[in-house]
Amino acid sequence: MSNQGNIWEKEYRNPLLVTKNEGPQADTLRFLKFLKKDRKYRVEDKVVLDLGCGTGRNANYLAERGNKVIGIEISKTALNLAKERAKNLGVEVNYRLGDIGEKYEIKDNSVDIVIDVTSSNSLNETGRENYLNEVNRVLKKGGYFFVRALAKDGNKNVKNLLKDNPGREYDTYIIKEIGLTERVLSRDDFVKMYGNYFKIIKLEKKTSYTTFNNRIYKRDYWLAYMSKK
Repeated sequence: MSNQGNIWEKEYRNPLLVTKNEGPQADTLRFLKFLKKDRKYRVEDKVVLDLGCGTGRNANYLAERGNKVIGIEISKTALNLAKERAKNLGVEVNYRLGDIGEKYEIKDNSVDIVIDVTSSNSLNETGRENYLNEVNRVLKKGGYFFVRALAKDGNKNVKNLLKDNPGREYDTYIIKEIGLTERVLSRDDFVKMYGNYFKIIKLEKKTSYTTFNNRIYKRDYWLAYMSKK
């Protein structure tokens, strides 16, 4: 297992950053509502790829609604919990142990929707390039891509982390308590990175707060709704 895999495995065994909630994430529900209301696109009987699916919160929810779902997760502990929850719900999800920064065993142009909810931010530059190419390859023309990514702009906590605990690559910092490297994106960087592959339909910034190591931190995210060009 890669170093990143070991870090996430330890995190899911003794969570400091992630939660083990069962329901779908609110940002995912907002994206699905946008597709239905604004794009007149119902997410039913679709092929959905959940990248960094964790404990199956979004994947199981989408499977309950009659979609064929593939979930890729690097932590075996998280994946086992996702499978157990799917079984309890009586749904089938094609869960796979793997790294979203490597090649996907999925056919070209075969996926209707891809979701990445704060998963790709821990990829290195090589992994991120592979991830973008692979999503572009497997997504159908006109298919949709939802990304929640860590935002850099205007966040003092991020500014301090980049200064005090810098990673090896551009705009990365290390969360020392768990050894995880995270990549943050300015708006311009996000548009440049994803705009090379996808049409950005909507891009907005969201602020939330998380408790980590008995302290409350401000976390800013880019919420991007995109489609394949």
